[in-house]
Amino acid sequence: MKQTLIKGVIATAVVTALTACGNDNDQVDLPTTCAEAGEACTKFTVLHTNDNHGRFWQSVNGEYGMAARKTLIDQIRTEVEAAGGETILLSGGDINTGVPESDMQDAVPDFIGMNLIGYDAMAVGNHEFDNALDVVEMQRKLADFPMLAANIYDKETGERYFDAYKVFDVNGLRIAVIGLTTEDTVRIGNAEYIGGLDFRDPATEIKTVIKEIKDADAADLIFASTHMGHYADAASGSNAPGDVALARAMTKGDLQAVIGGHSQNPVCMEPGTNQYAEFTRGDECTPDQQNGTFIMQAHEWGKYVGRADFEYYNDELHLATYQLVPVNLMVLNKYGSPALEDDTDPMSGTLIPGTTAIEQNLGVLEALRAYQEQGQKLLDVVIGTTDGELVGVKSTVRFEQTNLGHLLARAQSAYPLVDADFGIMNSGGVRASITAGNITYRDVLTVQPFGNMVAYASMNGTDLVEYMNEVATKTAGAGAYAQLDGIKLSVDCDAKKVTINEIAGEAFDEAKEYKFSLSTYLAAGGDGYPKIEATSIEIADALVLRDFIETQQSIRVDDVNPVAGDIEYFAAGESLKGCPAAPSSN
Repeated sequence: MKQTLIKGVIATAVVTALTACGNDNDQVDLPTTCAEAGEACTKFTVLHTNDNHGRFWQSVNGEYGMAARKTLIDQIRTEVEAAGGETILLSGGDINTGVPESDMQDAVPDFIGMNLIGYDAMAVGNHEFDNALDVVEMQRKLADFPMLAANIYDKETGERYFDAYKVFDVNGLRIAVIGLTTEDTVRIGNAEYIGGLDFRDPATEIKTVIKEIKDADAADLIFASTHMGHYADAASGSNAPGDVALARAMTKGDLQAVIGGHSQNPVCMEPGTNQYAEFTRGDECTPDQQNGTFIMQAHEWGKYVGRADFEYYNDELHLATYQLVPVNLMVLNKYGSPALEDDTDPMSGTLIPGTTAIEQNLGVLEALRAYQEQGQKLLDVVIGTTDGELVGVKSTVRFEQTNLGHLLARAQSAYPLVDADFGIMNSGGVRASITAGNITYRDVLTVQPFGNMVAYASMNGTDLVEYMNEVATKTAGAGAYAQLDGIKLSVDCDAKKVTINEIAGEAFDEAKEYKFSLSTYLAAGGDGYPKIEATSIEIADALVLRDFIETQQSIRVDDVNPVAGDIEYFAAGESLKGCPAAPSSN
């Protein structure tokens, strides 16, 4: 038994002996605080991040980045150790996919950064399988920490593909950390890469592992590092069950905490409820607690380092304090971007009140600089060509159908994980043109800089008409103006009604089910679109466009040019290129 636990047992034994000498009716008062428990109380701190998605380098505004994260975590470690505690650092997974400088280097800089920061373990995320398994193996060998997933099995051998758990000695306590990965990986992952893997029910697998740990008397506390998502009150919708459902499925007392990822939200609850708090940057944060299990998640990208200060006494785990510590985050404007004092200087934003600038660790900065510079060079590698201009300039793409608008919609609808009948692209998501000649990845990122995820939805013909009545009548000149590919329709702008003539080359049938692509932004109601249920493939639009161009190699403008008569607009008996704005009543 660990020294700290021995002290606790001795203290309890002494109290018991003294009680035995007194009146049989005397009652022993157990300590109610760590201070009262004294040496029988063990302190430790769990630090955590999740969904790094390639953000090894600071943003253009100087926010987050692994070099500053290293400085912050080292400061916390020093503080905790000075107070008699120890730390453990966990990741909720998804190290891969999101920033081209990382994507094009198989997240090598991200794993090197994690090594330098000193991560102890990570859950395997679904985006760890965006690459072939040989890349996963490379990353596993590169990591100085275990990649954990109890519910992923090799179909051929029947054995787990990753370690199920690891036990850590944290200030004298044996803490088992079990890894779990969302079952949605099967649905949103690349079948070519994961066809040989079996993703089993996490709730079933964790119970098996917990029994194994208990039977071996291997741990004093059991935590889970998961990549399953946090959905308030277990309302996961079309997603696979997440951390709340997992905690509720446990025998109370078996699982002390879940350190999660995947949904990329700050898990900050209204105290005593199952509802999310109105969390904004710099706010206090109360983690979720379900069935006696603490549940935590630190948003995304290393914007925050989650800090949970625990105390263990009376054979119970107590959460002393919890916070999401910002990593050089700035005050945001109404558009969700850093509010800059000088628009020409991206570093002129104001840090969140109450925070101070965190210096970048020079060792991490220098270790990763070469990868950042190499990534910038790779952005200019040619990925394809075009025989004419692909038009995305604001003054055109928001007023009429363009070849670039159709190319973006087609790339998304044709993506193998989507395979939709037609595509919808809002013109506000098209930020530049692509000139004739070579196309680089930098061109793609200039066209689509927002990193919206691609999704798909299905509707029967009747519902689709109602949906398109709202979508296709968005005003010309607005960012909501829809670029439509793979569908033929006419739009009565006065009545705000559409007549769908054809989809995917076949006559429209109101009784048929149709599948279409769009961004998660639009599905969630962005740009005033109707909010609908959609399935995200969790791959950014720019990556999808890059893949399409690389596959096609050469983009012929004649293949993507809008065909006259396919999308027709009428207002006041006049043929137009889009619905006009309503006349002013003034």
